[in-house]
Amino acid sequence: METPVAGVLLAAGEGRRLGSPKALVELGGVRLVDRGVTLLREGGTAPVVAVMGAAVVELLGVITVHNPDWRTGMGSSLAAGLSSVPVSAEAAVVALVDQPLVGSGSVRRLIAAYRAGARVAVAAYHGQPRNPVLLAREHWPAAIALAEGDVGARPFLRAHPDLVTLVECADTGRPDDVDTPEDLARIVAIVAAAEPAAEPTAS
Repeated sequence: METPVAGVLLAAGEGRRLGSPKALVELGGVRLVDRGVTLLREGGTAPVVAVMGAAVVELLGVITVHNPDWRTGMGSSLAAGLSSVPVSAEAAVVALVDQPLVGSGSVRRLIAAYRAGARVAVAAYHGQPRNPVLLAREHWPAAIALAEGDVGARPFLRAHPDLVTLVECADTGRPDDVDTPEDLARIVAIVAAAEPAAEPTAS
């Protein structure tokens, strides 16, 4: 039986430029934190760990972790999330709550790369590394040690490019960030344009 791959959703930020905690922002009537959990679940990760901070959220079937140091940035949330993954999981896919256009296909591809032997796998879009990121457990201590301030796994990835397997995911979604009201408005428009038009009702 294959060992499980956990999902870790970093959702602790206050969304200072956005005006409210990103986890609570709604897109198409669905909170970004719920979209992130769905992304990881549909991508095949289990269990899912959600790291919260500025917002307190109840999530069914999710290991919810409060990061008391959320104000220090993403690094402390990465540490809190990876430290809370059950020992049964030998790898974790880390996703960000503020990238709602990322598709679950990217998570599935990272897991497939891991099953094929990759120990660190990064979703790439037209060749550019972004998110999500898969880390095998043996690399968690080093990733946590280098994650300071408002950065997550990036310093570890840059320090060990020889370990990284890039996995092209441009056809599965987009890694656009929701950092400002303008970003949110643009992404709302993208989502609305992608939804099928409603069938006209007969009069």
